[in-house]
Amino acid sequence: MTVKKLSRNLTFWVLLAIVTGALLGHFQPATAVKMEFLGKRFIDVVKLFINPIIFLTITLGISTMGDLKKVGRIGGKALLYFEIVTTLALVIGVAVAAVVRPGDGVSVGKLSTDKVGEFTKRAGDFSWGHFLADNLTLQVLLLSIVLGVVLSKYAGRKSIILFLKQASKYVFRGLHYVMLLAPIGAFGGMAYTIGKYGIATLLPLGKLMVTVYVTMALFIFIILGGILRYCRIGMLSFLKYIKAELLIVLGTSSSEAGLPGLMEKLERMGCAQPVVGLVVPTGYSFNLDGTTIYLSLATLFLAQVFHIDLSGAQILTMMGILMVTSKGAAGVAGSGFVVLASTLTALKVIPVEGLALLLGVDRFMSEARSITNFIGNGVATIFLAHNEGALDHDMAEEALGKRLKPFRWRKDYTSGEYLGEVAEQASEAARLLKNKQEGPL
Repeated sequence: MTVKKLSRNLTFWVLLAIVTGALLGHFQPATAVKMEFLGKRFIDVVKLFINPIIFLTITLGISTMGDLKKVGRIGGKALLYFEIVTTLALVIGVAVAAVVRPGDGVSVGKLSTDKVGEFTKRAGDFSWGHFLADNLTLQVLLLSIVLGVVLSKYAGRKSIILFLKQASKYVFRGLHYVMLLAPIGAFGGMAYTIGKYGIATLLPLGKLMVTVYVTMALFIFIILGGILRYCRIGMLSFLKYIKAELLIVLGTSSSEAGLPGLMEKLERMGCAQPVVGLVVPTGYSFNLDGTTIYLSLATLFLAQVFHIDLSGAQILTMMGILMVTSKGAAGVAGSGFVVLASTLTALKVIPVEGLALLLGVDRFMSEARSITNFIGNGVATIFLAHNEGALDHDMAEEALGKRLKPFRWRKDYTSGEYLGEVAEQASEAARLLKNKQEGPL
């Protein structure tokens, strides 16, 4: 890559910002901590785009779909997929913790429990009613579905759809400008993390850190990679395709920062607009693979630290609690750490005070959680689009730069309106190939 191309590469600048932020955090921690506002402000600006993008994507997709039964079918399959994969992640976390036993030999020392009460209070305040009432993303999702259904039945919807398409263009254009600031956000987030907690805080709990990262890496490449292989897509190709978004998530420790970009790239690689619009935002609340793995590992880690041998019944109870509490992680301030507090409180076996051990390293592990959650939602969208015949493999081949096996396109999902603007941008060669595949066989 030439110097000129490198200077225009967003991935390069984000990576450079992460390294620079880490160095500042290590050598000038007092200054680095003050950079926190850069990361927070960037995430706040990106969040402004999330709900408009969800609203426009889902409304346009459903209103042009024609058959509303497909909406219910996609939604039902998505929820089933989420439950199966997150349960698998939970089982993997429990199994790894039981075999590796990262909590053995860790000294509780003099636990500083000053901040633990803050998280346990938030955990006690959590309820599903509040989760649904306060989760604006889910509210926008439901509103978009209703409006899309209404528009699909409205005879004069053409002018409204045209207006929404124009609005969508401007929203994504605005997002592209905002993403140019991603290096600044990544710099602020990484500088704050290293400056606040320091690399030295990782040493006492190094075994847990390594266990969490290795387990999530194996989950990504074996479980999620296997799901992608079923769709005839390689995990490495997909990760390379979304590398800029992954670095933004890494730098900011927030999957929200990369959510709009992920939705756009999934459409560009041929996932149908309604599938992207329904699966990604729903998965953000209900398909938290990384959070589930972390919660199960951390719970058993604390049990091992306090020399508590959980019985089989207690482990099953813990898994049942986590299957519920993990679904609300995205709707709670403090995310996985708060949900972990609620889980320990409900389990009533492991001292909640043990959370103080994790305060210093939770921020570092939140990066692994966010990245795994992010990749998991991308894979879920691709799988469900492929399963529905709503994945244009010609566009995926063009986006990922890799030859795929021939794919017979299902006629229900071939309309340009259904795929939205992405279909209009497909190459003529891809269109001719698709038409040939749809002909007499």
